[in-house]
Amino acid sequence: MTYRHIEATPISGALGALITGADLSQLNDDVFQDIHQAFLDYQVIFFRDQDITPEQQINFARRFGEIHHHPYMKGMDEYPDILEILKEPGDSYTFGAAWHSDQMFNPSPAKATMLYAKETPAVGGDTMFSSMYKAYDGLSDAMREMLKTVKTFNVGDRFKNMGGGARSERYAGNPTMANKVRDPGNLITESHHPLFRTHPETGRKALYIGSHTQGLEGMRSEEADPIVDYLRTHSIRPEYLCRFQWKPGSLALWDNRCVQHYAVPDYNERRRMHRITIAGDVPV
Repeated sequence: MTYRHIEATPISGALGALITGADLSQLNDDVFQDIHQAFLDYQVIFFRDQDITPEQQINFARRFGEIHHHPYMKGMDEYPDILEILKEPGDSYTFGAAWHSDQMFNPSPAKATMLYAKETPAVGGDTMFSSMYKAYDGLSDAMREMLKTVKTFNVGDRFKNMGGGARSERYAGNPTMANKVRDPGNLITESHHPLFRTHPETGRKALYIGSHTQGLEGMRSEEADPIVDYLRTHSIRPEYLCRFQWKPGSLALWDNRCVQHYAVPDYNERRRMHRITIAGDVPV
């Protein structure tokens, strides 16, 4: 892929590119158009050595759409649009350490997620990404035909595959994140979505599954569970993946409509990240 104002260097054969030539603190429209196209082309894009304020991160995120607030997690007091993800030495719980697509339990899941590194471990704490375009394409014709109209059932809390515990219970190993948990109130935190969704901008088909998925609409558990388990395993085959090593000042932007991600819990140092999610539409 070639662009007029930036360079994009792929980091794997499946997805992901490192973007150079852009200063996110002062973007003009022409550079942003290239960044947006690279986002669609590579599914997840990465930037290094960015020195941006919370206000500048928020402004960058708003170029992609309306900012979405997590129904279960409180944002920063001074910047409610930003969720600060913090892990201290000794914490046993790592936020995001399960393969998932952000806000899949929402009737209108997040379009994109922007994560900016403030403090990182010397080693470890990477994030892995998986291409759901590749996962869909890798299914047999017979499997795609059998499941082409199936919808998934997804929840935001009390996952049966994680023992049914509430978020506050699961987060007990990280007091900082546990203190951010809030009651979603009247917000809908369950959803049904097509197992195979069509990307609204590229028109490509993607497998749409993750840890929020609890079953398949119209099927009994004993029928759905083996299929869900198979598709979860299939969706993270090594040939569909890329991996990003964080450094302070790094920023990642990924497309939840065609990407799953996983925060690798292999470190015991302070890690502090600023996350913004961008609102999406109803999957079709």
